[in-house]
Amino acid sequence: MRLTFLGHSTVRVEIGGRVVLTDPLLTGRVGPLRRIGPCPDRAAYADVDLVLISHLHGDHLHLPSLRLLPSSAQVVVPRGAGAWLRARGVRGVEELAADEELVDGSLRVFGVPAEHSGHRFGPRSTAGPQARAMGHLLEADGRRVYAAGDTDLFDGMAALGPLDVALLPVWGWGPSLGPGHLDPARAAVAVDRLRPRVVVPVHWGSLAVAGLTAVPGGPGARMRRLLVHPPRVVAATVAAGGSGTHVAVTEPGAPVELPVVP
Repeated sequence: MRLTFLGHSTVRVEIGGRVVLTDPLLTGRVGPLRRIGPCPDRAAYADVDLVLISHLHGDHLHLPSLRLLPSSAQVVVPRGAGAWLRARGVRGVEELAADEELVDGSLRVFGVPAEHSGHRFGPRSTAGPQARAMGHLLEADGRRVYAAGDTDLFDGMAALGPLDVALLPVWGWGPSLGPGHLDPARAAVAVDRLRPRVVVPVHWGSLAVAGLTAVPGGPGARMRRLLVHPPRVVAATVAAGGSGTHVAVTEPGAPVELPVVP
């Protein structure tokens, strides 16, 4: 099993003879947001077999990024979103919902719940497509990997563990968080519930509102801190709790260094 954190919620997971990509965001901009650092190299996604979309927000279901992927890739979206994707030229679309299962060779993907808005344009909009947000549980070769997508704590989270790896969001792209997200403190609570061997913090350090990091003092300084500190706060909190979970703080674009299991 190999993992590479490509930035934001995008992780390349090599498991069960398949290359899986979570919530691909591969370009330098998303609306008013700009990527911090370089875009992923094409080699990181040119051989993708399976794409897992957790929900419809533009930083997770990013149409320009989906169009960069190989046409052979299977794109798995929350149930109810398939027709909207196909109408926009995305091929190989399949739907999945929480409590449903997809099998691809020796890889099994289970849809699991998430506590997050499922509307394309956010929790207060009534226009546009909507499908329930979800996470994914991957199982192959005796390994279990949980990709949370965007979520807050939810009832039943503890039932997903124990896990080999949990890909957990720990912040976002701005100076504050809206509902349905994990901050470092709540991410540490999620670790206690999930009991993973390894946590990979995601959803941090990759995006910011254009120009915000250059603002002197106040908001600019806070944004600059938030591009660095959240996963390190999670790591310190989990270490202090003594659970034994290893927090693999990984910079965007880097392979995840998984601890060696005897």
